[in-house]
Amino acid sequence: MSLDRVVSLFDYGAGNVRSVRNAIKKLGYKVVDIRTPSDIDAADVIIFPGVGNYGRAVEILESGGFMAPLLKYLQSNRPFFGICLGMQILFEGSEESPSQKGLGLIKGRVTKFNSKMVTVPHIGWNGIVLHKDTTIANAIKAANDAVYFVHSYRALPSEENQEWILGCTTHGEPNNPNFISAVQKGNVVGCQFHPEKSDKIGLNILKAFLENINRKEETQMILKLTGSERTMLRKRIVACLDVRTNDNGDLVVTKGDQYDVREPSSIAGQSKGNVRNLGKPVDLSERYFQEGADEITFLNITSFRTETLSDTPMLQVLEKASEKIFLPLTVGGGIRPYTDNSGKSYSALEVASEYFRAGADKISLGSDAVYAAEEYLKSGTLTGKSSIEEISSVYGRQAVVISVDPRRVYLDSPQDAPTHTCLHLPHDLGPKGEAYAWYQCTVRGGREGRDIDAIQLVKACEALGAGEILLNCIDMDGQKNGFDVALVKAVMAAVSIPVIASSGAGKVEHFSQVFQATNVQAALAAGIFHKEIVAIQDVKAHLESHRIPIRRGKI
Repeated sequence: MSLDRVVSLFDYGAGNVRSVRNAIKKLGYKVVDIRTPSDIDAADVIIFPGVGNYGRAVEILESGGFMAPLLKYLQSNRPFFGICLGMQILFEGSEESPSQKGLGLIKGRVTKFNSKMVTVPHIGWNGIVLHKDTTIANAIKAANDAVYFVHSYRALPSEENQEWILGCTTHGEPNNPNFISAVQKGNVVGCQFHPEKSDKIGLNILKAFLENINRKEETQMILKLTGSERTMLRKRIVACLDVRTNDNGDLVVTKGDQYDVREPSSIAGQSKGNVRNLGKPVDLSERYFQEGADEITFLNITSFRTETLSDTPMLQVLEKASEKIFLPLTVGGGIRPYTDNSGKSYSALEVASEYFRAGADKISLGSDAVYAAEEYLKSGTLTGKSSIEEISSVYGRQAVVISVDPRRVYLDSPQDAPTHTCLHLPHDLGPKGEAYAWYQCTVRGGREGRDIDAIQLVKACEALGAGEILLNCIDMDGQKNGFDVALVKAVMAAVSIPVIASSGAGKVEHFSQVFQATNVQAALAAGIFHKEIVAIQDVKAHLESHRIPIRRGKI
């Protein structure tokens, strides 16, 4: 490493660049951006972050004249660390953009996971089977824990690329159980996971790379494996922060009962009191990071009333949180096309891009996803113009989460709602003893119901390009009676993308119940964590005692 400890960052507009930048700075290094092809040859070390579309990334590299000098840099065994798409581009090409050629440094093409066999995208914390003994491998091995993945495409091991493989990971495909999760040959390193989002283990991996580059004589011993080694995707515990301005104009974390976030009024004649204040967003999110949360979600619950890009406090929350929190951050609320007071129009992609640049890894769409699904169900065609399609085409489907806010409409019989999916709820009857319900999707923070049910919505959104479902239930929200298992099961059966169960957690047993009953990928809670009714560590200890795979984190 040079004496001034400078890292050159390849910023081509990928979603996680701020997070990588913050991780490098956290380790005590200065960051400079690669802006011209000549900057590549002048670099001491290059880190190439990547989230998004393979073809778009290659187009940017080719149009800017970066491909040839970057390949020359790599062929000279100069220090390089590629993350996610930054690793994939080392291969010959990708099924995501068949006409675009990669750098071809590593033999093989990147292909998509089989969605008929496994959930796609592969999102969450998973392990690594090491194939080599190197300094970076030792950093992975020392943690004895999982790292964070979020991707739909992967490279498969072969005899032709065997010499490059540092580690592999399992995602359950019978014919291709393991994919390449890390590569290393000399000073050139790549990983499919995100070290900048993998807590302390990720920072230690980056540290091992930066502190040990240019060790040309380092032994990269090949480890003996049986071929039966497998890893396991962990269940995620997500901490959610509902954020809004209070009556004094301060941005606070709040929590409601069935979406009502105001305290009862103590003043005669007033039915509603002040907005419930449970803390400052950045402080609370940092606490959850320290306590072992696997992801953190910020939902700006009144943003539908405002011009989103003028919501500077929320953008600042993301910027400040990403400086301290090295976990996946999702932000939702108000990500939609709109026209401001001056008459200038903004697309949903432009709004989302601002959140990505501020530090978000994923964005959550609510009301706008409902409108897009309604249009899709009417026409049956993909126009490329919906918010979901626009954002996923640039940043990848793994960056788009759909927040579903349904309310039960109770029925005596499924025949009472022939156009909707009705669920049998024999243990959770309606107010008049009804044993059936369809789940009506809502918009505007649950204030307006639409003629589309939760199953119709998630299917349409998956077809439009969404990569994950955040499944709420207004009836269960704040009640602490457990998740809506029937709803979670129905949605899990309807889509092949990952699902996060939300609404209703009141004790640790509710988490094991929903994981065991539905095999859902993640479970989210808010109020019980804010008020310290239940600790994240206690949830994980309980799950581990029930042999449910978790990231140990702070346990």
